Amino acid sequence: MGNLGPNFSETRLLSDLGEFSPLDPEEFRSQAHRMVDFIADYYKKVEDYPVLSQVQPGYLCSSLPKTAPHKPESFDQILHDVNKYVIPGITHWVSPNFFAFFPATVSTAAFLGEMLCTSFNCVGFNWLASPAATELEMVVMDWLASMLKLPKPFISLELICDTICSVILGTGGGVLQGTTSESIICTLIAARDRALDTIGVENIGKLVVYGSDQTHSSYTKACKLAGIFPRNVRLIPTTIDTNFAMPPPSLLRVIQADLAAGLVPLYLCATVGTTSTTAVDPVDQLVDVASDYGIWIHVDAAYGGSACICPEHRHYLDGIERADSLSLGPHKWLLSYLDCCCLWVKNRGLLVKALSTNPEYLRNKPSELNSVVDYKDWQIGTGRRFKSLRLWMVLRSYGVANLQGHIRSDVRLAKMFEGWVRSDPRFEIVVPTRFALVCFRLNPFSNPDPARLEVLNRKLLDWVNSTGRVYMTHTIAGGIYMLRFAVGATLSEERHVAAAWKLIREGADTLPELRIGVVRRLNGCIG
Repeated sequence: MGNLGPNFSETRLLSDLGEFSPLDPEEFRSQAHRMVDFIADYYKKVEDYPVLSQVQPGYLCSSLPKTAPHKPESFDQILHDVNKYVIPGITHWVSPNFFAFFPATVSTAAFLGEMLCTSFNCVGFNWLASPAATELEMVVMDWLASMLKLPKPFISLELICDTICSVILGTGGGVLQGTTSESIICTLIAARDRALDTIGVENIGKLVVYGSDQTHSSYTKACKLAGIFPRNVRLIPTTIDTNFAMPPPSLLRVIQADLAAGLVPLYLCATVGTTSTTAVDPVDQLVDVASDYGIWIHVDAAYGGSACICPEHRHYLDGIERADSLSLGPHKWLLSYLDCCCLWVKNRGLLVKALSTNPEYLRNKPSELNSVVDYKDWQIGTGRRFKSLRLWMVLRSYGVANLQGHIRSDVRLAKMFEGWVRSDPRFEIVVPTRFALVCFRLNPFSNPDPARLEVLNRKLLDWVNSTGRVYMTHTIAGGIYMLRFAVGATLSEERHVAAAWKLIREGADTLPELRIGVVRRLNGCIG
């Protein structure tokens, strides 16, 4: 133990500090009101900040003290430092001028739900730890399943009415995970253990999993964590001819080759709305292939799944009734803040068998009678937050009609942006626009060199992002470098999309290569 020295007096220090009351209700009321005002003001003026942070690496580490304060600091000083040090280092995902990656949507209802979640501070690892936390999650997941028109096996609760109505547990159900990565690894482990029960643990090296070269990068990470040998991860090549969707004939050929080599097909991850280009794998056709071989079929609809609450988009989930699991991320499009990922499984018993723990200190009568759901056995960790409050608040405060309208508005704005791109002969759409992502590039030449086009578009993207007025990202699919314009930030309006397009055109005008190309075109030097 360290020696604080002969002059140290704990009694004196405590008297100098005064009474320590970390949760005084009236102090909380006062400071929380001020914090809400601070946050509301931030949302009100967020579009005035540079969207992409302009700081350099290490800026915050060199600005803050090396040790925590020994004595308390005032709330005023802390808020001052948030403004001075923290906000300059934020890339503003809630900005209406944020068109990068996929949106991380927010709303008043979800924020208030998060406040409730934090205030109750429930650690709902099993039903008894907080019955409301478990049962509200089951209800909300069933509500969303109904909105998506998911089949009965994915529903948690079943209402049985004879002379008296009662609620019983279904064979499947839904659970809130943090991210899609967690959903994939949980279902992958369940699939792995089911297979190993048959072929033996010593044959884990024979298990093979399937996706496409457009499947999210977290898939290969999940496979590593689940013990799948890297050489047994099959990423089926896609092409622009199929708009980068996974081709079922290619999947079939690879599966048959694996079987001929004595391997065991285990798991298929199909995607509804890939990250690069929002490609949609043909779920129905892929299920036709995979189901013949006992493969666990997971549908990753992290982005595109939310749109399927609209009837005009529901067809993207055709075939889901024959899949084993489905995940989607409401934080991307259903206004629910990060983190929030919905996972539905058709057979919850397989998930529980693979992930359950039952130490003596958690044993209780309801769990032992199998009359309740213990969500600790549906996830990687044990502790879990009361996150269903956020979705519950969103669904109740806005209703299905407003959420459908919100999605349709974003799709309309993306189509509007696509129309502007098509109207400028210097630009082109690379793949058809699905949902609310537009993939395009600057291509003013009739016979362009791919490497030259990539340099040109990189320069355009760097120029646009350097202004701080808009933030976009890029991708490469099928060897094609393209720009991504993702509509969907909660505060974005038509004027923001229009201003972004104006800025992109201004950026194109500044490129020397483009000016030279135009002159040569006018002189007939190039087609």
